[in-house]
Amino acid sequence: MASRPPTRLSSRANPRLALVRRLSRDAAGYRRAGLAWLEGDHLLRARLARGQPLHEVVIAESAWAQAALAGLAARAERVLLVPDALFDELSGLPSPARIGALVPVPEALAPAVDAPGIVLDRVQDAGNVGSMLRSAAAMGVRQVLALKGTAALWSPKVLRAGMGAHFALQLHEGLSIDDLQALRCPLLAGSSHAERSLAQAPLPWPCAWVFGNEGQGIDPALLRRCAMQLRIDQPGGEESLNVAAAAAICLYESARRRGRQ
Repeated sequence: MASRPPTRLSSRANPRLALVRRLSRDAAGYRRAGLAWLEGDHLLRARLARGQPLHEVVIAESAWAQAALAGLAARAERVLLVPDALFDELSGLPSPARIGALVPVPEALAPAVDAPGIVLDRVQDAGNVGSMLRSAAAMGVRQVLALKGTAALWSPKVLRAGMGAHFALQLHEGLSIDDLQALRCPLLAGSSHAERSLAQAPLPWPCAWVFGNEGQGIDPALLRRCAMQLRIDQPGGEESLNVAAAAAICLYESARRRGRQ
């Protein structure tokens, strides 16, 4: 918890604020900085709830005047207090949240070879990626393997869509198909063209569910490595589901079956 008064900043040229401005606008900026920008009290509280500290909070003067937000900011190691107009320049949101934090991006580790997970093959929409991370965390999956071409996992848009799921997951990105070779758990592919139905197929556990690009689907080379390809029955007759919706259904079905074993 911060033991000193906040540091007041009033210049938009301040290097720390310039960094926040870059991170809020550059989806992959965290890769160079080693820091991610969490905007909004929900993300800050979600991080604390997972036992992960807030390192540096930036808060607008109007938010500092609110006891709940000031108390949240005070749990950080360092607090930067800025005028509202300056915070609004930093924000990437139409309606700025007036509080955010800079936190270190976790160091990349080797994927766990036998942990249940999801594989994202060039899923490009940040909202879809964040929603899939949220579903994975909710259904007890703890590892996300993102292949090259997938939306940047720690980008502001993915963070907002994930709603705090990042702090419950081991995230790996920039992987190739060959990097999955070491996995010991079977790969299961969600595909609208598969002959086998998700509802009737036996589901192994642990496993890694594979979900592909919104338009092109799963890379054929990766599809060949999957132990099963499964479709979600759609009695309404639509051609396919949004990839994030499909992921939620598949992960739920795995969790439901697991609970019955």
